[in-house]
Amino acid sequence: MSVLAAIAVLAILILVHELGHFLAARLQGIYVNRFSLGFGPILWKYQGPETEYAVRAFPLGGFVGFPDDDPDSDIPENDPNLLRNRPILDRAIVISAGVIANLIFAYFLLVGQVAFIGSQELNYQPGVKVAEVSRDVSAAAARAGIKAGDIILTAGGKQLAASPQAMQDLMKEIQSHPNQSIELSVQRSDRTLNIPVKPETGADGKGRIGVQLSPNAKITQRHAQNPFEVLTIAADEYQRVTGSILQGFVQLFSHFKETANQVSGPVAIVAIGANIAQKNTIYLLQFAALISINLAIINILPLPALDGGQLAFLLIEALRGKPVPTHIQDGVMQTGLMLLLGLGVFLIIRDTANLPWVQQLLQ
Repeated sequence: MSVLAAIAVLAILILVHELGHFLAARLQGIYVNRFSLGFGPILWKYQGPETEYAVRAFPLGGFVGFPDDDPDSDIPENDPNLLRNRPILDRAIVISAGVIANLIFAYFLLVGQVAFIGSQELNYQPGVKVAEVSRDVSAAAARAGIKAGDIILTAGGKQLAASPQAMQDLMKEIQSHPNQSIELSVQRSDRTLNIPVKPETGADGKGRIGVQLSPNAKITQRHAQNPFEVLTIAADEYQRVTGSILQGFVQLFSHFKETANQVSGPVAIVAIGANIAQKNTIYLLQFAALISINLAIINILPLPALDGGQLAFLLIEALRGKPVPTHIQDGVMQTGLMLLLGLGVFLIIRDTANLPWVQQLLQ
């Protein structure tokens, strides 16, 4: 049941995304001939006056179809209500509406979380926690013997105070000492160890040791006193989560080699969601908000086959005064789609192989 709950969360977020595109088009009077949740064989469909609504076998996806791309459509090519015949601004609204819908939906999910179970606050303790150590045994942290769960109390003789700034202070100390040994005071269970570590020089010239850090803080629950405080706390949490996600994307692109193995596909996301649902279903609200913001940010990236890629073509059209030739757009989009599908298949296979029950079968 927990797996089904996690899949349902993803399906709802995809539905919200596609509804954004659909409503943005229909409210502007633009023709939409297909609205589909999922991919693959049709399980259920309904033919409305203008649009075919369908639910397909694989729920981790969806699409909104326009008669512009339908060779069997009997709508004249010069009809002003075809998407391609609308001004650039109208088309940009339709293309970006899915992203906007996911961002708005994420905020209201956090409002629900704050209203029903309260918000989580971090009670900071001295030091910075090592959440994960790179699997690469040649990474500086792995060579030095640093382990996941360690709490770094000092770096280079500097105390890491009980504050959100501690992580930044530690990162600054590591980054400013490439190929220079610095001593870390590490708390491991009930012991305190002094561990020298020599940061490697990254492509940007800064030091790095191959760890993922997290605040050393205890989580407490805070309950809002009134509706206004609910909205305010949800807004603060929204800003924090979005900032963390953006920081994660920056780290992914700037240190791709070290962070690429942390990229998760749908199987891993469902597994995480199922684990959350199994422990406490209400926390699926926060999980859904996190994934919704991730989905929005990924879709707005200027990559082929994503909403951001289509917006990039609109920007080029606005600058040059005429659209990019259709055959070029189709070629770029199809190539991008194949690459994304290939990446998706790779992530599904990798994440499936890493599931605990699959690992047991392979042993």
